[in-house]
Amino acid sequence: MTNTDDKRTTIVSTLNGLISILEDGKLGYTSAAEHVENDIIKRDFIQYARERALFIVELQDEINRLGKSTDASGGGALGALHRAWLDIKSSFTSGDTEAIVGACITGEEAAIDKYEMALKEIEMDQNQIGLLAKQLNSIKAVLLKLNHYR
Repeated sequence: MTNTDDKRTTIVSTLNGLISILEDGKLGYTSAAEHVENDIIKRDFIQYARERALFIVELQDEINRLGKSTDASGGGALGALHRAWLDIKSSFTSGDTEAIVGACITGEEAAIDKYEMALKEIEMDQNQIGLLAKQLNSIKAVLLKLNHYR
């Protein structure tokens, strides 16, 4: 394996991990939308789920551009670290908007940590950095909005 192959493998693994985080977020927001009573927040959650789906496609496209296929198992160590969204379901069953929003905030904070780690630790080209930075900025904007729901 060449150094370029090693680098590509690292990038693909990282992107697959981020895809796993985004999948968790997409499912989390979809479930949150089903359980929250406030129509405005419900509409926002549906929009956030759609945005995560778009981000997934963008990362999958980048993996394909690198000549690799996406990891159907949900992606590597980075994805395995992110389990905040899995705990959200218990918050949703109560229908408590504040608890649901709090769980979403926890999920977004975990996603931000993983994106920032990826941008700091993985050597990527400018297009990849730009893509991740754009997605990260959007996730941060959602986090700000979630904090206003409280």
